Amino acid sequence: MNITLTRALALPAFGSALILAGCAEPATGTADQAAEQADDASPQDAFFAALSTHCGKAYSGSLVSEDEADADFVGAEMLMYVSECSDDRIAVPFHVKLDGADWDRSRTWLITRTEDGLRLKHDHRHEDGTSDAVTMYGGDTADDGSAAAQSFPVDDFSIEMFEREGLDVSVTNVWTVEVDAAGTPDARYVYQLKRTVEGGAPEPRDFRVEFDLTTEVEAPPPAWGWE
Repeated sequence: MNITLTRALALPAFGSALILAGCAEPATGTADQAAEQADDASPQDAFFAALSTHCGKAYSGSLVSEDEADADFVGAEMLMYVSECSDDRIAVPFHVKLDGADWDRSRTWLITRTEDGLRLKHDHRHEDGTSDAVTMYGGDTADDGSAAAQSFPVDDFSIEMFEREGLDVSVTNVWTVEVDAAGTPDARYVYQLKRTVEGGAPEPRDFRVEFDLTTEVEAPPPAWGWE
């Protein structure tokens, strides 16, 4: 794949995940069922339950932020696919097709339960399935968040990797994921990377994509390395 494109996409930190040992049965559910589960659940558990209602489903989305650094993504085709779910992990491959290029299937967002909340990691792979030099970056929730949104400040592992790979601008990254349960009116899934000068970044950064969860699309092929 185009190495320049690979590095450019790695900087915004799109995600991926460790390959799960076998595919769990797709979870089913509705907004009402997710709400019932959320009544006595922590915000992280409620968030995880809402995302689980989309297991086995794919949706289209688009770039909604206006950062000049992401000009190549304006109008690009994008798909997310909640491909694998278990009680502890949910894998969400992210596919993007830039103008004139083939589909880039190198990323999967992985959301995992921890003892203290949730963890977001990004498994970034090449077309032959091998791991990119910049992979498994992300972070853990630092607060309760909400049933609809969770934020993940960059962790020490990621900071060390970014510094090693010359991506020092990414050492203050904060990723945020928003999701509505299946059946929610105007439901959407949001992935955002943000860093601010106030947070220690040399310059602000805002990358945000949104997916329409009200209309399913055909599931894409597996992410690279997940075949």
